[in-house]
Amino acid sequence: MLRRLLLVCALAFGLGAALPTAGGFGPTTAEARVKTKKKVVAKKRSGKKRSASSKKVAKVKLCSASGSGKKAKRKCSFVKEFQGHGVARATLRTDPLPPASGVIWVRAENLGEEARVDIYKEDGSFDEAALAQLDELFRCKRTGETRAVDPRLYEQLARISDHFGGKQIELVSGFRFAERSSSRHFHASAMDIRIKGVSIRDMYGLAESLDGGGMGIGIYPRSGFIHVDYRAPGEPSYRWTDYSGPGSGRGKGKRSSKKTGRTARAKKPTS
Repeated sequence: MLRRLLLVCALAFGLGAALPTAGGFGPTTAEARVKTKKKVVAKKRSGKKRSASSKKVAKVKLCSASGSGKKAKRKCSFVKEFQGHGVARATLRTDPLPPASGVIWVRAENLGEEARVDIYKEDGSFDEAALAQLDELFRCKRTGETRAVDPRLYEQLARISDHFGGKQIELVSGFRFAERSSSRHFHASAMDIRIKGVSIRDMYGLAESLDGGGMGIGIYPRSGFIHVDYRAPGEPSYRWTDYSGPGSGRGKGKRSSKKTGRTARAKKPTS
């Protein structure tokens, strides 16, 4: 009797596990366990993938020394290779820009050429011959192509020159024809510059003070220059620090088929 009772209970339990759910035939207890286990494993794997991708941020090792002699200590840390951020409009320059003398003495490092020009005529308008001379210095080293550089960039170059006593400005890079189209160098509205004997931190601070909106300014501590550009129309100002160092793959974009040369007369900005 007891045996029969146990058999009936076992059959009832097996039948209950296989009964359909209210909405149709649902999974058995065993199947539900397998599915739950699969979900947990999948979740763990996706979490590993996300953490692995987050570790791909390029970093560089920066070291600094303190003290001297035997007591000198070297401290190193890893920082993000590129650190950038937008700029709040309220923090930008609101006062009119200081008048520029227009006199620029610049040497193109990659070309080994230099020029000393005044970008203004006596009446205050742009001197097209002077602009064309600077355009030639700003030409793409890799292709030899020349483009009409944004004259506002030359005005800022003149202001930087004025501030640092008219010292020769070293042009690291100007127009780059063999560059990705998203680069302001490609659009002839960017320059990488340095001045011998002048801290790039001081140059960076000055460039920031000249931004009334729509400028990109970057500092390259390992390469020893600053970048100054005018953004595309409507784009806000931007700042960044790049620790990538020399030869970091600049100029690997597709070659453009756009026409080159100073195609239109420059107009002096009213602001």
